[in-house]
Amino acid sequence: MKRVYIAAVLVCVCAAVFAGGKKAAPEAGKLTVQATIFAPYDFARAVAGDRINLSMLLPPGAESHSFEPTPRDIINIQNSGVFIYIGGESDAWVDRILDTLETRDIKIVRLMDVVDVVEEEIVEGMQDEEEEEAAAALEAIGAAGEEPEYDEHIWTSPQNAVRMVNAITDALCEKDAANAPYYRQNRDAYIAKLNGLDAAFQSVVDAAKRRTIVFGDRFPFRYFADRYGLSYFAAFPGCSTETEPSAATVAFLIDKIKAEKIPVVFHIELSNERMADTIAEETGAKKRLLHAAHNISKRDFDRGATYLELMTANVDTLREALQ
Repeated sequence: MKRVYIAAVLVCVCAAVFAGGKKAAPEAGKLTVQATIFAPYDFARAVAGDRINLSMLLPPGAESHSFEPTPRDIINIQNSGVFIYIGGESDAWVDRILDTLETRDIKIVRLMDVVDVVEEEIVEGMQDEEEEEAAAALEAIGAAGEEPEYDEHIWTSPQNAVRMVNAITDALCEKDAANAPYYRQNRDAYIAKLNGLDAAFQSVVDAAKRRTIVFGDRFPFRYFADRYGLSYFAAFPGCSTETEPSAATVAFLIDKIKAEKIPVVFHIELSNERMADTIAEETGAKKRLLHAAHNISKRDFDRGATYLELMTANVDTLREALQ
């Protein structure tokens, strides 16, 4: 159904593009840049400031895994000078749309191409017996030639963020050479802050009493956990569309927290938090937000919240969870 929807949207877009003629010039001669989700949007903002026309495709507060573009969204992609997207399963629609558009004048940045990606992982406790049988069937299909599904939440590692910022800066400099020195100067200052963030997380982990974290939610922190040597347990993988866990999953997480005396159960942003609430009530663990910077609320967007702000808040939250 989603492919049918996208096909219908493309018909509308083609009509609108041909009816509209040439692309509109960016306001005041600025480069027009569009990013699909919050993290790369904020990286571009940190590098370019007000010297570009920047927009985010995913509306603040929206769920990216079920996002469907409007005809206006696709026209905006067509009118971009630089288009930035992640490239994972949630962005499958992007590749299909780009194949239908005239992209010769667009610098396209697929960020999963600039980092080392890992496959989506299913850890103990995420599935009950019936789900495990289904997973085994899917694994058999994969062995027959299906492409593996890679974890797309690459930005949760600050060191991956550094690579992403470099790629975004290179694209901006290529399309807007006049402002390249400004972009590179901002990039260097921003990367210094990302390296400081990375060091702060590492310091917390080095001083920690434990190395295990528990999520009563989806888990979009695989790259983060790998970076700092953390083990984790969660109800769902990062890109799961599920919202209600099995009773076995909830029981497993409750038992894990009790057995290891884990003081915090995490949830992610824009979650209904019900599962984390249940686990907290049953175990006495504190419920805390670990923000994945995948998207933010409209209120936070309007006040200018940043990736660095959200991730810096995670430093203290992680410290509490690892004590």
